[in-house]
Amino acid sequence: METIQRINHYTAYRPRPFTREERATVTILFGGLTWKHERLIQGVMHNLGYKAQPLPNITRADLDAGKELIDVGACCPTIFTTGNLVNFLRSEMAALGRDEVVKRYVFLTAGACGPCRFGQYHESYTMALDGLGLRDFRLFLLAQNQLDQGATHGGGLEINLPLSLGLVWAILCADVLTDLEYMTRPYEIVPGETDRVLRESIEYLYDVFRNRPQEKLRGGKLKVFAWHVLTDYFTDALREVRKRWETIRVDRLQVKPKVKITGEFWLQTHEGDGNYNIKRWLEQEGAEVIPPPIAVWLDYLLHSPITSEEWKGAERNRKKIALIRALEWIYHFVYNRFRKALGDLPYELPDQEELKHLAKPYYHYELRGGEGHMLVGKALYAYRHKKAHMICELSPYSCMPNTMSIGAMANVLGRYPDLLYAPIEVKGDAEVHALSRCQMILTEAKRRAHAEFEEVLAKT
Repeated sequence: METIQRINHYTAYRPRPFTREERATVTILFGGLTWKHERLIQGVMHNLGYKAQPLPNITRADLDAGKELIDVGACCPTIFTTGNLVNFLRSEMAALGRDEVVKRYVFLTAGACGPCRFGQYHESYTMALDGLGLRDFRLFLLAQNQLDQGATHGGGLEINLPLSLGLVWAILCADVLTDLEYMTRPYEIVPGETDRVLRESIEYLYDVFRNRPQEKLRGGKLKVFAWHVLTDYFTDALREVRKRWETIRVDRLQVKPKVKITGEFWLQTHEGDGNYNIKRWLEQEGAEVIPPPIAVWLDYLLHSPITSEEWKGAERNRKKIALIRALEWIYHFVYNRFRKALGDLPYELPDQEELKHLAKPYYHYELRGGEGHMLVGKALYAYRHKKAHMICELSPYSCMPNTMSIGAMANVLGRYPDLLYAPIEVKGDAEVHALSRCQMILTEAKRRAHAEFEEVLAKT
């Protein structure tokens, strides 16, 4: 007698609705950026009536937790971020119980598509949730290239202009403050003073975003957009921050090589165990770090459609291209207003067209995925404009887009042999090997910085 076997077919993850009535009791979890960006984003969420909480900063324990529960082929950013969520949920389940965690929290993360495994992060999250017995835990995706996506299933989270513009403005403010942080701390006279002022400034800006005037967030989309672009609300706050930074005593006569950080988005942005704390390590080794602003990535996303529209070559696309270029101008206008409020000290954004043309002979801009051509373009931009003595590119182990850029950089180095370039492959558990490779290149960068200093002294 034949036995009938039941086959359980694969079904895609579909979260339960997050309803508007739950906003007062359900906390939205998020993460993946620096604590500065996350704190200001939290202010934006609180301003709009959401309960929001960033996940704890990444630790080595998150790498181990991620390896337990997800695909062995995942890159280390995926493993770290998944393990970070796993460890938080485990600790909350131990304190509150499984059902209470499912009821009390939802997780919001960015989504994308393309060859970079970033687009599959959410698949790793759902795999880990299955392993924890939390299949009914709610996970929502935020498309990174759409400002107005409407309400999520259930209406509990509404992705509209007040939210999206608030998030972008929070990121820009955190970016310019991060620039100030890294260009000040290596030269401080009183150790720890920069970090103290930084925390005070971030808390002050958190209040600024939390208290955005509600009447300015109502009305038509054009009104909300115009207020964010033209208001002095944020620039006045940054001028107040500048006054705090002017109290930090520094010694600018210390000779330090400038090291530009590039690489995979999460690794280059992260500050912690996920990239071996390499930014702090470089400072301890006597360097000044030039951090990668998230604003450059947003600028890249904004600029990318121009290329595809230009390829189509249709007359009707001219208006669309003109609109995108106008938005690019506004974006740079806002960023430069924030820079000016801080004395024009933060670095300007590189021109996306220049990055594209610098990289084109080595890495074509139509090869999308990860940071695409920008890794090559940013290295050449820093070299040609003398922005840094050395490039440190952080790549996840087996990352395809980054592996391609490292291969392209071999050709670049053949053309520009005096470009100091340190490609660091990050696995999460090979710190000594990675840092020693960086240290070898850093030694030459120090020598060049001292030579420049002596040359300038001789001329004065």
